[in-house]
Amino acid sequence: MLSVVIPTFNESKNIRNLVAQIDVALKGVDYEIVFVDDSKDNTPDVITEVAKEYPQVRMEHRKNGTGLATAVLDGFKLAKGEYMACMDADLQHPPIVLKYMYKAMESGADFCIPSRLIPGGDDGGLNWYRKFVSGTARKIGQVMLPCLRKISDPTSGLFMFRREVIENADLQPIGWKIMVEVLAMGTYSKVVEIPYKFQQRTEGESKLSGKVTLEYLKQLKNLRKRYNKSNRYEVEIWSTERMMKGDK
Repeated sequence: MLSVVIPTFNESKNIRNLVAQIDVALKGVDYEIVFVDDSKDNTPDVITEVAKEYPQVRMEHRKNGTGLATAVLDGFKLAKGEYMACMDADLQHPPIVLKYMYKAMESGADFCIPSRLIPGGDDGGLNWYRKFVSGTARKIGQVMLPCLRKISDPTSGLFMFRREVIENADLQPIGWKIMVEVLAMGTYSKVVEIPYKFQQRTEGESKLSGKVTLEYLKQLKNLRKRYNKSNRYEVEIWSTERMMKGDK
């Protein structure tokens, strides 16, 4: 089974479309969607309604949630799948990519990371300011943590991995960059990067803030002291053609 963990905060306008697209993307795959919701609006009501139509949908609503990172960790604890994925609820991560991430996992990967920065990828869904912030965060992370240097797009929130990767990991994430935490603390030997095109947000508001940036820097400082220095892995980069091979 594949568990897709999605943290939500006031994303009511995106939920139905998101679930419908995931269902199409994962046709023929045994999957579940685990929403971990900290919303102050009617998002949990929308998720509850959608779950009546899609029995694969589950929700944990937290009244006193402490942010995206802990929401994702709670989702991982609730997940039943052999594979676990994390993605945003705002549709900037196109759900169809889950299909190709799953294909990479089935080919023998321990970790699959869609990248905007390899041939076939695109970060056109970001404005110039967010591109600058994202690029700076990525470079700082790779300088501070050698374990990120082989990964082209380590600060994305879109990834999939085998459950075993985090079984013995001491995950203590701060803020939003949960994949950085999993890459630094997990145990894995093969990473597959596949290209994807980041999309523009059509509904809701971005959660980017100065607080998020400060939390990320604090997270990196913490990880620099304790990351899994013994982990060794190889990265395999798939072309668009390889990724889509066999599509009908």
